[in-house]
Amino acid sequence: MTQHDGFVGIDVSKAQLDACLWPDGEARAFANDTQGLRDLLRWLHRLRPQSVGFEASGGYERALLAALCAARLPARRVNPARLRQFARAAGVLAKNDRIDAAMIARFCAALPQREARHDPLLATLAGLVTARRQLCEERTRCTHQAEQADHPLVKRLARQRIKRLAAEILLLETEIARILAGRRDLADKHERLRSAPGVGPVTAATLIAFMPELGSMTGRQAAALVGVAPFDCESGTFKGKRRIIGGRKPLRDALYMAALVASRANPVIAAFYQRMKSAGKPPKVAIVAAMRKLLVALNAMLRDHTNWKNA
Repeated sequence: MTQHDGFVGIDVSKAQLDACLWPDGEARAFANDTQGLRDLLRWLHRLRPQSVGFEASGGYERALLAALCAARLPARRVNPARLRQFARAAGVLAKNDRIDAAMIARFCAALPQREARHDPLLATLAGLVTARRQLCEERTRCTHQAEQADHPLVKRLARQRIKRLAAEILLLETEIARILAGRRDLADKHERLRSAPGVGPVTAATLIAFMPELGSMTGRQAAALVGVAPFDCESGTFKGKRRIIGGRKPLRDALYMAALVASRANPVIAAFYQRMKSAGKPPKVAIVAAMRKLLVALNAMLRDHTNWKNA
């Protein structure tokens, strides 16, 4: 079958998948369950669209992504914030599931997106890394509560939760390590990333889980994807400060901690960080620049299949 000229947008909710074909306007609704996905795939195979777009939707889109990739359909995951801006620019102020599906299809037609890929093991790893981060955040809250609470009972309960959370975090870390060691390509990536002073097991696992593109793009693309690439802020004679914006927050958070350590323990990054500060750059600007330099180096290491070199 030849590929159709149309684009399909799918609005994902917990119970339903609303789909719309652009520019024909044909719309369908499917249940967000196993049978609904089968019916959706049959419809899509008949249409053969150029792309099938959907929003990141709090995890409800995971089964859809897996089904589209398994069926070899051109899946596109759309950033919800960019989609909303596109809708406003198009003059569409109303919002419901059917309108959202149509806007996703129009967005994919107007602004081609990178094809979304699904690796079940990486999806599992991402879930474990996210769960670990959430437990660490909860442990921090409990630690503050234990320090600031006035009543002995509240203090005791908080300390008990801290111990339980520490045990659960250890279980997750053990499972993350098992998954990384269980597949050769992931184990190799993990070893290469860990060879860089400052990159610990948490940062390495986060990069592998949330940035599978690392090693297959340019340094500038990697920096923009994480959100550490500076963008101009100029208009006419106005020359504003360049600033970072967007990107994947879990990656940026992990890379920030790695850069902090590297600014002290990694000879290359430490020397670069000190040069930035000596040039009068504010500490925050210097550390973001160090994050970018570290990320570009890690991207080159995976691309060239080499370990870190201090020279």
